[in-house]
Amino acid sequence: MTRWVPTTTRKYAVAIYNYHGNGETKLDLTVGDTLHILEENDGWFRGFKLRNKSVKGIFPTSYVHIKQAMVENAGKYNETVAPKEPKVVQEMTTVLREWGVIWKQLYVDRGNDPSSVPKAGKRHSMDLFDTVRKMMYEMIDWRRQIMSGTLPVDELKELQQLVTSKIDFGNRLLGLDLVVRDEQGGILDPETTGTISLYRAHETATERIQREKSMQGVQRSSQTQATSHNLYVVVKNFVCRVGEDADVFMALYDAKENRFISENYVVSWSPQGMPKDIEMLNNLRAIFTDLGQYDLRREKICLLCQIIRVGRMDLKEADNKKFTNGLRRPFGVAVMDITDVVNGKMESDIEKQHFIPFQQVSGDNDFLEGVIKKVVSARGELNHKGQGLWVSMKMLDGDIKQVRKEYPHLVDGRTAVARKMGFPEVIMPGDVRNDMYVTLVSGEFDRGTKARNKNVEVTMCVCKDDGSVVQNVIFTGAGVPPVSEYKSVIYYQQKQPRWMETIKVAIPIEDFYGSHLKFAFRHRSSMEEKDRKEKIFAIAYVQLMMQEGTTLRDGKHDLAVYKCERNKPDEAKVYLSLPALDRQGVTNNNSKSTLHAGNLTLSKDSFQIQTLGCSTKLTQNVDLLGLLKWRANPGNLKNSLLSLMKVCEVSGEEVVKFLQDVLDALFNILMENQDSDLYDNLVFDALIGVIGLIADRKFHQFHPVLDTYIREHFSATLAYNKLMVVLKYYIDNANERDNHESLLKAMKSLQYIFKFIVRSRVLYSQLYEGKGKQQFEAAVRHLFQSLNGMMTYTSDSTVGVQGAALRYVPTVIPDVITVFDPKELSLLLKDFINNIPPDRLVKQKVQCMNNIVHSDLFRLSECRGILLPMMMAQLKKLIERKEEMPDCVKMLSDVLDRLNRKDVGPIHGDMEIVMKEILRTVIQTVIFMDRDAPLIGSFVACMTGILRQMNEFHYQAYIDAFPSRSDLLDFLMEIFMVFRDLVSKNVYPRDWVVMTMHQNHVVLTAIKYFTQTLHKSFLDENNFEYQLWNNFFHLAVSFLTQESLQLENFSHAKRMKIINKYQDMRRVIGFEILSMWFNLGQHKIKFIPEMVGPMLEMTLIPETKLREHTIPIFFDMMQCEFATRGNFNQVENEIITQLDHLVEGGRGDDQYKELFYRIISDHCQKHRYLRQRGLYFVDLVNRLLERLLDYRTIMNDENRENRMSCTVNLLNFYKEINRQEMYIRYLYKLCDLHLECDNYTEAAYTLLLHATLLKWTDEPLITTHDKYPEAQTHRQLKEMLYYDIIEYFDKGKMWEEGIRLCKELASQYENETFDFLNLSLILQKQAMFYDNIMKTMRPDPEYFRVGYFGQGYPSFLRNKVFIYRGKEYERLGDFTSRLLSQFPHAQPINKVTAPGPEILESPSQHLQIFKVDPILEERREFRGKPVADQILNFYKVNEVQKFTFSRPIRKGDRDSDNEFANMFLERTNYVTAYKLPGILRWFEVTSTNTFEVSPLENACEIMENSNTELRHLIEQQRADPTLTVNTLSLRLNGIIDAAVMGGTANYEKAFFTEEYMASHPEDHARIERLKDLIACQIPLLEAGLKVHAQKAPDSLRKLQEKMDSLFVDMKTRVESEYGKKPPMDETTRSRPMSLVWITRNKPVDRPVSTISTSSTSSDGLINSKDRPSTPETGLGPPQLPQKSVRHSSQQQGKSSPVKTWVSKTREAAAVDGPVVELKETLKPARPMRPVSQPRISLTKQNGVPGPATPPPKVNRDVNRSASPAASVSSTSSSSSDVPPPLPEKKAYADYGNIAEDEDEQGLPPPLRVSSLPKSKSKPVPPLPIKEGVDPSQTPPLPKKPSRHPSGQQQQ
Repeated sequence: MTRWVPTTTRKYAVAIYNYHGNGETKLDLTVGDTLHILEENDGWFRGFKLRNKSVKGIFPTSYVHIKQAMVENAGKYNETVAPKEPKVVQEMTTVLREWGVIWKQLYVDRGNDPSSVPKAGKRHSMDLFDTVRKMMYEMIDWRRQIMSGTLPVDELKELQQLVTSKIDFGNRLLGLDLVVRDEQGGILDPETTGTISLYRAHETATERIQREKSMQGVQRSSQTQATSHNLYVVVKNFVCRVGEDADVFMALYDAKENRFISENYVVSWSPQGMPKDIEMLNNLRAIFTDLGQYDLRREKICLLCQIIRVGRMDLKEADNKKFTNGLRRPFGVAVMDITDVVNGKMESDIEKQHFIPFQQVSGDNDFLEGVIKKVVSARGELNHKGQGLWVSMKMLDGDIKQVRKEYPHLVDGRTAVARKMGFPEVIMPGDVRNDMYVTLVSGEFDRGTKARNKNVEVTMCVCKDDGSVVQNVIFTGAGVPPVSEYKSVIYYQQKQPRWMETIKVAIPIEDFYGSHLKFAFRHRSSMEEKDRKEKIFAIAYVQLMMQEGTTLRDGKHDLAVYKCERNKPDEAKVYLSLPALDRQGVTNNNSKSTLHAGNLTLSKDSFQIQTLGCSTKLTQNVDLLGLLKWRANPGNLKNSLLSLMKVCEVSGEEVVKFLQDVLDALFNILMENQDSDLYDNLVFDALIGVIGLIADRKFHQFHPVLDTYIREHFSATLAYNKLMVVLKYYIDNANERDNHESLLKAMKSLQYIFKFIVRSRVLYSQLYEGKGKQQFEAAVRHLFQSLNGMMTYTSDSTVGVQGAALRYVPTVIPDVITVFDPKELSLLLKDFINNIPPDRLVKQKVQCMNNIVHSDLFRLSECRGILLPMMMAQLKKLIERKEEMPDCVKMLSDVLDRLNRKDVGPIHGDMEIVMKEILRTVIQTVIFMDRDAPLIGSFVACMTGILRQMNEFHYQAYIDAFPSRSDLLDFLMEIFMVFRDLVSKNVYPRDWVVMTMHQNHVVLTAIKYFTQTLHKSFLDENNFEYQLWNNFFHLAVSFLTQESLQLENFSHAKRMKIINKYQDMRRVIGFEILSMWFNLGQHKIKFIPEMVGPMLEMTLIPETKLREHTIPIFFDMMQCEFATRGNFNQVENEIITQLDHLVEGGRGDDQYKELFYRIISDHCQKHRYLRQRGLYFVDLVNRLLERLLDYRTIMNDENRENRMSCTVNLLNFYKEINRQEMYIRYLYKLCDLHLECDNYTEAAYTLLLHATLLKWTDEPLITTHDKYPEAQTHRQLKEMLYYDIIEYFDKGKMWEEGIRLCKELASQYENETFDFLNLSLILQKQAMFYDNIMKTMRPDPEYFRVGYFGQGYPSFLRNKVFIYRGKEYERLGDFTSRLLSQFPHAQPINKVTAPGPEILESPSQHLQIFKVDPILEERREFRGKPVADQILNFYKVNEVQKFTFSRPIRKGDRDSDNEFANMFLERTNYVTAYKLPGILRWFEVTSTNTFEVSPLENACEIMENSNTELRHLIEQQRADPTLTVNTLSLRLNGIIDAAVMGGTANYEKAFFTEEYMASHPEDHARIERLKDLIACQIPLLEAGLKVHAQKAPDSLRKLQEKMDSLFVDMKTRVESEYGKKPPMDETTRSRPMSLVWITRNKPVDRPVSTISTSSTSSDGLINSKDRPSTPETGLGPPQLPQKSVRHSSQQQGKSSPVKTWVSKTREAAAVDGPVVELKETLKPARPMRPVSQPRISLTKQNGVPGPATPPPKVNRDVNRSASPAASVSSTSSSSSDVPPPLPEKKAYADYGNIAEDEDEQGLPPPLRVSSLPKSKSKPVPPLPIKEGVDPSQTPPLPKKPSRHPSGQQQQ
């Protein structure tokens, strides 16, 4: 086996496959993981992931891709690797990883259940998902391009800018941190970047991102900065069937102005479909140059192509020698709108091709101009039939020289350059042009002797005066060589042809004079023979120079057309003697015909051209020409200068075109003219006129031209003297009104005046070796002194020039310091600023000082020493007065930014000046400035910048500079206050993380310095300042707990970046707090308990080391308080109070709980006096933290029930430790949760807990409650609470509870406050509640036993059992679904048996749910009294605390003949912690009791329930004659007819045998009881048959007869075997009543209980084949019931029957005390009534609905024969003196519903008939009410009175 070898070259890898290692030594890999490789061995690497360096492992080499990397500290423990990639690629990689995580989460959010995500939020998530995906794909593609290394430099640079822009935009879109960059796109390093620069970079980045977001795209960043732009076009292909040679003319065209704006680019195309010059194939490139800002803003600009066919007159003509060839004929045009490409809205890419459709001319009469207009204005797509040009294009910025340099791969020597027609926006010196663009516009020609109009061809050439042609000066376009003559397009037989053809004439300057344009007109014939005979029939010409020396003016010119005689030459001297322009000839026609010379005669034909001159040497302006040639006419010099100034004021286009020549002329005049008094001022004024023209916005781009002239072409060595003299003269006479205008212009031109002065002096000094230096310096000094004197003026007339001086004087500094002492200049500028009167030109003064700061003067240390104190003093005054705050803070920022640069030299003294002068002012400004003010960020940045640039010496010097201790105290209070405010409420946006962390670092450094002062000057007994120390502790804790320092909330990359740069600043400040606390000594007690909360907040920070070191502070506080006060109650109370708020707010975790418990316990164990009390306190905190953490975990959970549970846990805890204010706080939280869920009953019980804490007194409240702010006393608050509680009870239909509170309020109103008005209202409310109880239907809730098993649940649910109260009409299936939706990962347990340890200890969640039945509690007030069912039903399902559940179990072998004999019941009783309903809809089970019920006991229960239900049905029929007998019919038939088929024979077979009695002697009493119940059924059946016979319709007569017959046999048999029972009492009641009483006796051995089963699985639940049949139906042995039956009774031996008060089940016999049994009548369910049949609940008497008779009094005589109970008891010899139990009562059925199958409804099987539909247990139907009374109308509650503290009600 080979050994592991350290790697040397292969150090860095990226995972390209997922790898899941099985062993501990193997490292799991995910695609994209970056790895640091340490060792290698036979196909394996060993290393770690860069995002988790602590875990090392091995992985296969084939799963990773090796990349080149830079290795630092190779082979050492701190070895680091980084990929060898451009920084932008590394950034893209990091960004893609970060975006990828977010993108995956967006995908998850997009796939969420639509019901759980709002529609708007889901749509936003989907849109964002798609946007991020698109951006990531773009980034991956760009990364691939950059990594390929094939991009040219210019494209790489542009792509990098695009990448960084997209990264910033994406980060903002995803809410990530803002990345700050330099101008090149690199990421700024905060350590090497100044604070102000960092702040401004943030501002710039934010503005840029916002701008890009609003533009929804990325534009070229340099387009708006460059002065010249170019369109680069590549012709890829030309698809067009021409058939002959063709010329393609491409140019830029303004569609709105309908004119060409550029020269043509010409491509000569062969008939074969390729360029004529085969070398140009795939190399057809052109660049359209000189586009300016105005061109980019054109409304519509097009790339227009004109196709000119060169060949025959008509394409239809045969291609032979008979026809003329070489004719230029129009063929068509192609147009593309490129407006978006030019202005940057559409991204231009050389790789993207565009198709330009072709439109052919429709006929010979179509002029190309008309076709162009038609195509340009066309809105739909042209019918191009696939013909057109394929081109690609790209915008390039800069002049042509710059473009050639930056894009050499695009623009080379073979690239055609098509210039703009006209001058570019900037004409650089040396850019010599002498071009003229000539456009052949139109003409009109007489046909003469021709039968048809002529086919006119125009031939243009440039001729000299002698008639010779100037060769090769005509350019048809770029891409083709120049020609000597140009032939126009021929339009077939057109009298008035319109050519609109533009060509360029470029004549050398020496040939321009004496040259003219000659135009020859010739008719062309289609036949070669005729065409040879055609001669020139007319000519025209125009001179290029005018007589006054100017060039031909721009515009249209109508030329005179002269007819030529045949065969006679047109000599130049002949036509030059004739007028060239039509307007120069005679205007009348008669004279026209006589105007001739030689062989030329003026004709009636007309010809028009248009010219545009582009010459930098020849002008069209006469005045300008006079100045340029001033030597030729010196007497007109003054007028020429005045004319120049006038031209500069009106229109300066010609001046800027000839800028160099104009300036040369001015300085020549200045230097050569001896009359200084006359011309110096004129030349100066003209000079400032020219400079002012350049300064104008229209010509601002000519500044570089002027700079270049001064630097390279200016040569007037003595000009400086005269310029300074004139300027000083104007300044000294500033008060004279005549000079104001000239002086103001001079001030505006001051920069260039000094440039000329300085350059002149430099040239003179170079020429004469420094001669005259002192005189020059003195002149400059005097000039500035004059300026300083001018600044002292206070008159209004000088405000303008003073303001101009403030603005422009700083601009002269860079030039002046090259020839003048900078230090002396600084002194002069200092006086310049100080001489300004106070409150005059304040804004301009600040701006002037700021401009000085930006000058080179401020870079010199000795100059700053002069200027900085003056500047800081000025700023301080203005900031304190809050004047010109934006300019002040900008200047201060600029000062700090300049001082942070490396080229300014030492700044120690400068920072001392800034610190002492203005730091305190800035701090106070930050304190008092609103946090939303627009300047707050700038001022905070300034403060941060000052503090950052201060070192230890500065801090100490600043502290020592305070004159007194109180001043120092004030400063420290201020600085602590501002620091705390900044860290608590950051002034910067959330994504400015770099700026925030930089600020934190500076603040932390400052705190360290200031703590030394705190410890040194304010700690001893005499100088201790509590408030200062308190401010420090609060500042330190606020700093430590600020959001931006909570590293655990950040991504791994961001967290490591912060730690590597700043470490964990929380730990640093935490140890500082620890040190300061333990240095307090005896002063600690002063901070207890106020500092407990802040210290607690600090220790809750999830940083282990910090917690371990700071938690002992609390023990120190306990010790301190114990030593001073004998206890630590305040510390304890404050910790408990603060923990509640802090943990709820998100602080703390299980680790903190364990650390706190361990650390404080260890300290308490070692303390002699605090041990016992301290350990109790620690345990208390531990339990509180456990509950608070549970509460916080589910606080934002959608499961409100979990939130309620945790809230109850907390309020119970606070009640236990007697923290009433916290207890009440959580009561209201619980109440709010209940109200959100519409749990009004539970909300009422919750508020009732608060009400019970209050008294019915006028004792003032300690604190006012937020919800009841008007309540001032206990009585007022309790009364208001009662009203809300009553309202909630009313909504929850808990009127019994509402009545109790109404009674209490009524008692107070009647006996205490005597408020009879509210008494009457509350009594009305109480009466309404009574009415609702009797008349309003209330559904009975069901109860469910829920077990939460497994370790996956929260601690408050884990392995616990609860009883839940279901919602209205919520059954088991609905409840189970609701609970499973709250715990989607829970696995339902389908068994009812207790789970084993494999489930209890499993990490998953298991849920066990089944229905249980409540056990009715004893109510003594009902004993022995007849109680209406509506009243009693309430207590069956409310105020219950005990519940039962039964399941069948079989013992022994199955008996096929009688399965009932060995079927037992396992019954479990549950007791909850509190009664239900209560403050929750569920409570935990506190005790469980399980026992068995024998088959005999079960048989007794079944028979007793059957008898009870039958009795209830009979009494219902007796009480309400309107009820149908359907239900009674079915019940009677089921019992009587079943007896024929076996019936109770199964009981006899199972229990009445001698064998059973011998083996079960203890069951003798139960057997007798069962016999007695069978005998008791006979009188019930007899009474039922009697009622049935009275009410049965004719359709049931046969059934009646059948049942009568069967009953006779049944009665005879039963009475003979079990005895005869007295008949049923026939007394009827208007409403079913239950007779309730209690008899004390010995407890029975085992209580009889009911069964509740709901499953059919094999785990002990009833299966269909296991169900025994009922004896009474004849279907087999009695079947076990599925649903609980309310009541049962039993006998034991021969003792008297025990009457117990139970509901459905009995408790175990072990319960001490009397056992109570409830007996009540039973009302059966009725079948569904027809829709047409109205519901009639009760009879009416005398027209008034209500009870027929008052309820009879219960006869308490136990010997009363009419009592059914007496008849039952007569069978027992021992119970003659005790009334026997009544049958159990059942609730009313829902008359509007047909019941489901009885097996599903839980009715006793002995009463089941398979075909009989039964009703579910439903609430009691409402009784009829009086007519005209709306039962839903609730009387209004009395107004909640507000009372005086004295208790008297306000009137």
